[in-house]
Amino acid sequence: MIDLTIADGIAEIVLNAPQKMNSLDEAALADLGKAYADVAAAAERGEVRALLLRGEGRGFCAGRDISNVVPADDDATAYLRDKVTPVLRAMADLPVPTFAAVQGACLGVGLGLAIATDVVYVAENAKIGSPFANLGATLDSGGHWLFTERLGAHRTLDLIYTAELISGAEAVQAGLFSRSVPADELLEFTRAKVAQVASGATLAFKASKELVAQIRDRRVGLWESLDAENVAQGDLCNTADYAEGFKAFQQKRTPEFTGRS
Repeated sequence: MIDLTIADGIAEIVLNAPQKMNSLDEAALADLGKAYADVAAAAERGEVRALLLRGEGRGFCAGRDISNVVPADDDATAYLRDKVTPVLRAMADLPVPTFAAVQGACLGVGLGLAIATDVVYVAENAKIGSPFANLGATLDSGGHWLFTERLGAHRTLDLIYTAELISGAEAVQAGLFSRSVPADELLEFTRAKVAQVASGATLAFKASKELVAQIRDRRVGLWESLDAENVAQGDLCNTADYAEGFKAFQQKRTPEFTGRS
């Protein structure tokens, strides 16, 4: 079950199947995709300025729900290409800052959900890695890219071959995600950060999100990125938040951003 609430400029999407560690079957993936489409539409109307993704219960997301999968009939390529990847792309393309609060298991497709999110805060005791060696399968949903990019080839293959999991604290220390916090503080901590960002300069955040994506996905170099920054900054000059930010600075007060042009 996927739950969506929108209030005070914040969308909160909850993976709500704790009895199966929020693992996702095709129906749940479709519901998740619809939730992100609804948030995107709300963001275009100015109703959403930040998003929080979380999982109910002990785990964030244990990956694909394989409880009823018959290997002989399974078309894993089609499932990943046609069901999973479009959702991950929709998540990454959302035009507002996105955050994930990750506790417990974050594996397979669950790891992909984290990869597709802008900022990921993890519980210190979260479990991250590639358990697929025990299934005769391989890591998916962008896991090879994340691990190789951040950990290098040797450590990546070590985790894949051995199926050993690392903690949230270890994952942050290795540069996989942003911050780790005690599990009992994770949700409160993340919600506070999301609320802070939701009251910020949304269009400026969107510009930075696009600039970072260019560097990550297209390997844009320093000078090309600098040129893109120049253009983005010029575009922001015409927004209400830009004017408000400068005015507040000059008047020595806290800015009141609306997130609109």
